[in-house]
Amino acid sequence: MIHSETAVKIPVGNVEVEGNLTMPAGAIGVVLFAHGSGSSRFSPRNQYVAKEFNKAKIGTLLFDLLTAEEEEEDMVTAEYRFNIDLLAERLIGATQWLRNDPQTQNYKFGYFGASTGAAAALIAAAKLPNDISAVVSRGGRPDLAAEYLPQVLAPTLLLVGGWDTEVIELNQQAQSQMTNKNKLEIVPEATHLFEESGKLEIVAKFSIDWFLKYLK
Repeated sequence: MIHSETAVKIPVGNVEVEGNLTMPAGAIGVVLFAHGSGSSRFSPRNQYVAKEFNKAKIGTLLFDLLTAEEEEEDMVTAEYRFNIDLLAERLIGATQWLRNDPQTQNYKFGYFGASTGAAAALIAAAKLPNDISAVVSRGGRPDLAAEYLPQVLAPTLLLVGGWDTEVIELNQQAQSQMTNKNKLEIVPEATHLFEESGKLEIVAKFSIDWFLKYLK
C-alpha cells in the first residue's frame, strides 16, 4: 500500500505546531490524534495505533498540541496540560487547516484522544458538529469536558482498561451526560496506558471498527 507521509507545520492561533500527516492510498477519512499531557506526536502508543489505522486505509494526523517552548514550560509548571480549552482550540485549528487543505478537504474527520486529549477532542467535536464524524477516547478523561458532553453529536467510543478503576468511574459519569450514540468498552486486565501484552492491539481493533463504521 502506498502511503503519502508529510511533515507539516500547522498555524493555530498565534503559534505554529508540528505534525505528521499520513494518507494511505484509498483512504476513507482522516483521524486527528489528541495526545495526553507530557506526550507528543512521537508517543509510541499513538504511533502504533496510527500505523494500524493506516493499514486499514484511515489517514492520520499526529501533531503536537503544544509548541516546543510551551512543552518545556509545562514540564516545570504543568501550566498547559490541564488547560483543556487551549488544547481544544489547537485541535479545532488543526481540523480547520485539514478542511482547507486540498489533499484532505473532502474527507470525513474523526478524533482519537488519549487521557486529557480525549477531553479536548470532545470539546472540539461539540464545537465542530458538522466536521467530526466519530470520536474515540483511549484511557480518556471525558469528565474534563463536562459542560460540552451533551452537545457532542459525533458517535463516541470510550475505551478504558479494566484495572483503571478510577477512570472507569469517570467515564461512566461522563457517558451518563452524553446524548449521542456512544459506547463504553472496558478492556479486561489493562491499566491506564494499555501497556500489558496485546492490550494496545485490542484498542486499535476497536477503534478501527468504530472509525470504519462512521467515517464511510
